Amino acid sequence: MDCRVSWDSDVVTTSYWLDTAPAFSGEEGEVAREADVVIVGGGLTGLSAALSLVRRGASVTLFEQARVAGEASGRNGGQCNNGTLQNYATLAAKVGIDRARHYYLTYNRAVDTVERLVAEEGIDCGFNRSGKLKLAAKPSHYEGLARAWESLRQDVDPDVRLLSADELRQEICSDVFYGGLIQPLSAQLHIGRFAVGLAEAAKRRGAQIHQGAQVTALKRLPTGRWRVTTPKGSIEAAQVLVANGGSGPGPFNWFRRRIIPVGSFIIVSEPLGQEEAQRLMPGNRACVTTMNIGHYFRLTPDWRLLFGGRAKFTVSTTRTDKESGDLLRAAMIRVFPQLKEVNVDYCWGGSVDMSMDRLPRVGEREPGLYFALGFSGHGVQMATHMGQVMGDVLNGESSGNPWNQPWPAVPGYFGKPWFLPAVGAYYRVLDRLT
Repeated sequence: MDCRVSWDSDVVTTSYWLDTAPAFSGEEGEVAREADVVIVGGGLTGLSAALSLVRRGASVTLFEQARVAGEASGRNGGQCNNGTLQNYATLAAKVGIDRARHYYLTYNRAVDTVERLVAEEGIDCGFNRSGKLKLAAKPSHYEGLARAWESLRQDVDPDVRLLSADELRQEICSDVFYGGLIQPLSAQLHIGRFAVGLAEAAKRRGAQIHQGAQVTALKRLPTGRWRVTTPKGSIEAAQVLVANGGSGPGPFNWFRRRIIPVGSFIIVSEPLGQEEAQRLMPGNRACVTTMNIGHYFRLTPDWRLLFGGRAKFTVSTTRTDKESGDLLRAAMIRVFPQLKEVNVDYCWGGSVDMSMDRLPRVGEREPGLYFALGFSGHGVQMATHMGQVMGDVLNGESSGNPWNQPWPAVPGYFGKPWFLPAVGAYYRVLDRLT
């Protein structure tokens, strides 16, 4: 069976979410001479923080090097999941039950934050609390899910449900999994529309948002204020928030040594039609598999199948996007053989900005210079939530920030992830053995 994507066809190589979202109206004026806060990065963290701060009466200028939500915030799977990225029991063993419970409940509150902002700002993004379904790829993985179910419902999530392989057939029309775990508090949304909605809400309330404005210099002045320089102009501010993912260009070497950009890739099928799509996934959940190099998938609002994962442990380039598209199509057909004749309409890649322990970092680098980074693939909910919390943090209130903790540099790493192929090989071996 030939599972390659036909690249001389009409496959769109930009994000489905960005391609089907309205364009942000943008900021046409000149860069202000000064502001209370300058935000670097127009993804979910920066946009949410801008909205939070202007609601408090602060003057805010945001600089985005390309377009609003043009990177990780607009290139993900559109899943808004509760619960920690790591296995809860493993995390509890590492950091203690009390801290693990606090982390888990913070992610729950983060989904609530997204839902609240959608309602308050009237953002048309199809927010739907349909739940997350974690799929056991091996019999031993189902045993692990059963253990997780026990600890989750006892400690933090009494509504979590364990499904046998037979019960799973009511959720997805596939025979390759051995059971699943449903976390009903999770949600999904059109991430492009949500991000643009945040930008429009922040602008409407007074924030200046400049696209195509890469920060090229950042200097602390003798007065204690900060000067931020871009090709569109310079500005002085009392506080600066770095919310650009941490691994991109500009004067951010300290952050680049602590953030590892890992490629994540997605394909989206041609429209299946509502009847076929609902037959394929009657539960309409946001799905993720239990493999270390696993996959995630969901239906889109126009009844396509979105199917993604870290198909290749590398950064996103034109070449790796195409190679990953072929791998993802093959994986999609293994899960859903009935889609072997279905075309791929979209294929794109992006970067997940990972911290070493896959936990966020939010704090103050030096007086007046703040950061909120390292959301490690859970940014839809947590980046949005922490953007809101930054309104408190910049006012000296840290009680709502669980992520202010030590953050050492990655040994031997200076911004180019030379070790990713070896990491990928390790996880592939682990997936074969466990």
